[in-house]
Amino acid sequence: MAAGTKDDPWLLQTAPGSSQYTIYRDETTDPATLVCQVGSTKLTYQARAVDDLHAWLREQDGWVPLGAADENKPAADGTVEAWGRSPDNPVGGWYGLRKGYRGRFGMYLPPLLEHLGLAELTHDARNNRMRGL
Repeated sequence: MAAGTKDDPWLLQTAPGSSQYTIYRDETTDPATLVCQVGSTKLTYQARAVDDLHAWLREQDGWVPLGAADENKPAADGTVEAWGRSPDNPVGGWYGLRKGYRGRFGMYLPPLLEHLGLAELTHDARNNRMRGL
């Protein structure tokens, strides 16, 4: 298993298995960040998103749709994506840190939680869901 560092990032696939990407935890930033590299695009999220999303999923007590969306598109209510940008989440808004690239929380965080053993994820062509373990 990869260490999840810059030199040894996690290699993951999106829920439908259509894209590969790397993600690692950067402890040199304040706050710590998750750096997600998708082709030539770099997205960054607050690292606490892993624990916060896991806790929220466990509160949901069931399957939650992922609902991935770009930052400039609305997120469907009740989805992981909507929670990742909601003023009601623990950080009071976006977990994404890079303006213009703050979305896709519901695309790239769920496979990481599954990889870490914190969640179960469906792997259908569309409309994937997850639940906390």
